[in-house]
Amino acid sequence: METLCENGIPRKKSLNVYEQAQIRLEKIFNTFDNVYVSFSGGKDSGMLLHLCIDYIRKHCPGRKLGVFHMDYEVQYGETIRYVDQVLASNSDVLEVYRVCVPFKVSTCTSMFERFWRPWDEEKKECWVRNMPDGCYTRKDFSFFGRRMWDYEFQWRFARWLHLRKKAKRTCCLVGIRTQESLCRWHSLHRQELHRFRGLKWIRQIAVGVYNAYPIYDWKTTDVWIANGKFCWPYNPIYDLYYRAGVPLEKQRVASPFISEAQSSLKLYRAIDPEMWGKMINRINGVNFTAIYGGTTAVGWHKMVLPPGFTWYGYLQFLLGTLPAETRLNYQEKLDVSIRFWREKGGCLSEATIEKLKEAGVQFTVGEKSSYKTSKRPVRMEYLDDIQIPEFRELPTFRRVCICILKNDHTCRYMGFAPTKKEKARRDMILEKYSFLF
Repeated sequence: METLCENGIPRKKSLNVYEQAQIRLEKIFNTFDNVYVSFSGGKDSGMLLHLCIDYIRKHCPGRKLGVFHMDYEVQYGETIRYVDQVLASNSDVLEVYRVCVPFKVSTCTSMFERFWRPWDEEKKECWVRNMPDGCYTRKDFSFFGRRMWDYEFQWRFARWLHLRKKAKRTCCLVGIRTQESLCRWHSLHRQELHRFRGLKWIRQIAVGVYNAYPIYDWKTTDVWIANGKFCWPYNPIYDLYYRAGVPLEKQRVASPFISEAQSSLKLYRAIDPEMWGKMINRINGVNFTAIYGGTTAVGWHKMVLPPGFTWYGYLQFLLGTLPAETRLNYQEKLDVSIRFWREKGGCLSEATIEKLKEAGVQFTVGEKSSYKTSKRPVRMEYLDDIQIPEFRELPTFRRVCICILKNDHTCRYMGFAPTKKEKARRDMILEKYSFLF
């Protein structure tokens, strides 16, 4: 396993990531009286759970470990069986919170639906399987409401469990690794304001409630080495991914309906045909996405403008094909972005600014940005398209067209900031639950 130093401080003896994880677990179990693992059934959370189970059996006999599993109803059969097996075989040390709740979950398989609901009582006849025995349902959570998204539920659950256990300090262990994405790296290395005792891998999320990331510096290979060395059971779906030719770094267990999973949705048809037959009747647009996911039909690879169109004209054509609510969503986000580039400007490097000059683009460069960056703010109008390597940093109608084709309702591909309406909704949620802080 790769050797790293804790918080960049050299040690007398170089420790590998497993040894450092043991030190972190010791700090966690000595400091927090209520500890639980967020377990999805994937390789990272599965390995973290076994890491904690072994630690408890060796160092904390008699202590219980909480397990929080959000059951999204639609999942590979292998994942469901793996979760069942792990929870059952370690029942002597685990307190299981298997949640089957109809919260809102993002979907990019349809232009008609921005979200779907697992375990939706109104669509019980379409459920792909029955609820597992002993699960927690919406009736167990007084804080749950139909407007709640899955990520909101996770935050509220942490506080709910903290109060239920009458804990002094609660810690949720999350199997996030910074190798997975730059966003995860930033989330760990951002400002020190909410760090616990200066540790960048523990963050406060509410009074007395914390998230911890004890395997943040592990690599994908480290996870598989640990599974092999300690004979920990893992989700067999990864063996099927390997046989299907899926690269190691792209083998992930996640919601099959998000944008990142579009190109791999078709694997359900080959790997789990029984589940596939139920999925296409459960979620709008699944079969279409499986056929065309990863192609130009849904905004992947090189986009070719239809003959006789400009990108702005093609955008208007695409907007005209959408349902009214979906069309309004994209228009609102576009309006926000247009105002942003006109009034504040996006931060661009000097090299990109020079390329804009060479392309004859009209723009205004500011001297200083309110963001912490050496780049300068550039105010400009939306372009139809521009052929430079940094095109994803610039406002073009081509990029908006790609968002629509991807069914990217949140416009993540564009890097759009939340709209004023979304920010107001977030502020309303924080205000509503402010009495908890």
